[in-house]
Amino acid sequence: MFGLRLPEIIIIALVVLLLFGGKKIPEMMKGLGRGVKSFKDGLKEDVKEDAPSETKANTDETGKDAPQA
Repeated sequence: MFGLRLPEIIIIALVVLLLFGGKKIPEMMKGLGRGVKSFKDGLKEDVKEDAPSETKANTDETGKDAPQA
């Protein structure tokens, strides 16, 4: 993956630690985790909303299955 090995990852982690400090990093990771969770929840809701519309497309006004052409 992009040629990153353990030494490069350690150097990047140290630079991040120096830039943001030890107290700020856990707060940033919590925010990132909340964002990822919110994104996943949004995707699940979108899938749930799409699923019923597919079944409704094959029914007529009475709720019975519409004849297939």
